[in-house]
Amino acid sequence: MTREYHNPVLLHESVDGLNIKEDGVYVDVTFGGGGHSREILRRLGKEGRLFAFDQDEDALANTIEDDRFQLINQNFQFLKQFLKFYGIRKVDGILADFGVSSHQFDEAERGFSIRFNADLDMRMNRNSELSAYQVINKYSQENLASVLFQYGELRNANAMANAILESRSETPIKTTGQLKESLKRFLPKMKENKILAQIYQAIRIEVNQEIEVLKDFLLQTPEVLKVGGRLSLISYHSLEDRLVKRFIRAGKFEGEPEKDFYGNIDVPLKKVGGLIIPSAEEIGRNNRARSAKLRIAERI
Repeated sequence: MTREYHNPVLLHESVDGLNIKEDGVYVDVTFGGGGHSREILRRLGKEGRLFAFDQDEDALANTIEDDRFQLINQNFQFLKQFLKFYGIRKVDGILADFGVSSHQFDEAERGFSIRFNADLDMRMNRNSELSAYQVINKYSQENLASVLFQYGELRNANAMANAILESRSETPIKTTGQLKESLKRFLPKMKENKILAQIYQAIRIEVNQEIEVLKDFLLQTPEVLKVGGRLSLISYHSLEDRLVKRFIRAGKFEGEPEKDFYGNIDVPLKKVGGLIIPSAEEIGRNNRARSAKLRIAERI
């Protein structure tokens, strides 16, 4: 199953960014198909340890039989809590690939892909109560417009939300096909896929509370990383990347960085190198890598 599950993006660049010590303790918070985890384990010695997180039960089928490895079936916003459960307070590196896995896109019934007509779901954790169905059919016009504008960066979010409310007043919108039909006047043929991708992204982010989860995770990383420990973070859209970039620079998401008594900037992380993007060759092999951005930071 692993080979088809997910093709790891920026594999060597992201693992290189961790500057792995053979006897270190590392965390892959987005296990998926296990590609990044396998590369980390390949570089670890006998005393090294790797913990991985994935809230999607489908990912459990890809678990790695290795005494140095532990897969935790939880959302990575519980990073500190579960590491503590396993007796780990500090680690040498954390890797995150925030994208939706190829498997999730390719499983039609999950509702993530614009290619299929499927039930409105989009839950990464299938035990979660909030699904795309609730967002589309239960949210107020104001809240729906806010989701489309903030997370999909759609300028006509208000009009789209009105169209959804008009459509659902006649019959519940149960499938992605019905959603697309309700918004067809906003989908000119030349831009249909691009706009649909923005709409799906907005709904998916809301369903999975991705922005809040990302913030919770980033705030925990300075507490969990040893001094000199590395963060290797792969983002796929501007909302994520802005948060990552801002947190590395300022240690917070809004406002200016904290300063010490002498006026020196006092932040927990420093960036390592510049922005890394996939090569043309990698994008040729894996089109889903095209929007990936890798940022690396070190605990100071």
